[in-house]
This record gives sequence, C-alpha cells and structure tokens, in this order.
Amino acid sequence: MDKLQLEALFRQHYSKMYAMARTILYDEQDSKDAVSDVFEHLLSAEDSHLPAAFEPYLLISVRNSCLKKIHQKEARQRREKLYQEGISLANNTLEADEKRLQTVLKFAHQQLSSQELTIFKMRFMGEMTYPEIAEELGISRVAVWKHLAHLTSLLKEFIKTAKI
Repeated sequence: MDKLQLEALFRQHYSKMYAMARTILYDEQDSKDAVSDVFEHLLSAEDSHLPAAFEPYLLISVRNSCLKKIHQKEARQRREKLYQEGISLANNTLEADEKRLQTVLKFAHQQLSSQELTIFKMRFMGEMTYPEIAEELGISRVAVWKHLAHLTSLLKEFIKTAKI
C-alpha cells in the first residue's frame, strides 16, 4: 500500500477510529496515539496488504492498540506500586534494624565489662580480626576469643529473651 492510499484511508476512517479509541481509553492523547500507532504500523509494514473490508480491519486494529495501551499502563502502575512498596518495606526494615541495633548496644553498655565492650566494638563495629584486637589491646588471641565467646552468649540470650 502506498502513502497516498494510506493517507486516503486515514482521512476517511480517522474520526471513527478516534471515537472508538476514546470510548475505550477515555483519554484524548492516548486515543490519538492508539490511532497513530495503527497507521504507523501500516506505513512501516513490509506487507501492508489490507483486506477488502478496510473499516472493520482498522477498527479492530484500533481496539487491539487500545487494549495494548491499557495493558502497558496497568503494568507500569503495578511496577510503580511494587517499587513504592519496596521502598516502604526497605525503610521499615532499616528502621526496625536500627531500633534492634540500638537495643543491643544499650544492653552491651549495661551488661558488658569495659574490656568486653571495647572488644565488642572493635570486632563487630570496627570489623577487626582477632589478631588485630589482641595486638591493639596487648592481650592474647585466646583472651580475645574467650571475651567474645562470653559476650556472644550474653547477647544471644538477651536477643532470645527480649525477642528482638
């Protein structure tokens, strides 16, 4: 189909196609886009051989274009909703984690000896290794291990009983 024939079809059927799109989409710009998509497809198609009954073919094409737009819009809305829920969940999780961390730190300050608290901070907040802690504090690695074993058991028991 050449451009002149396509232009004639456009002029002849555009108003009906647009009216159908408007009844489906309820949006002026989306309706114009749906009709334009049909003609764009016809213009770019390698084999643009239309059936003898142009009007039903064009109206069905517009309907399909509208349904595709509705599907795309719904998918976009679902993605946006999931994204917002994900952000909300992440924020809630971060807030809950921060609250749990503060509770554990408060317990550590109240229940651990000063040396255990220092080792706790170096290991879990400073991410230092046993040898690094031992060297920094001037104690053996075994002493570091014993302090960490004791404070870990205290923290585990606290977390289990406090249900953090």
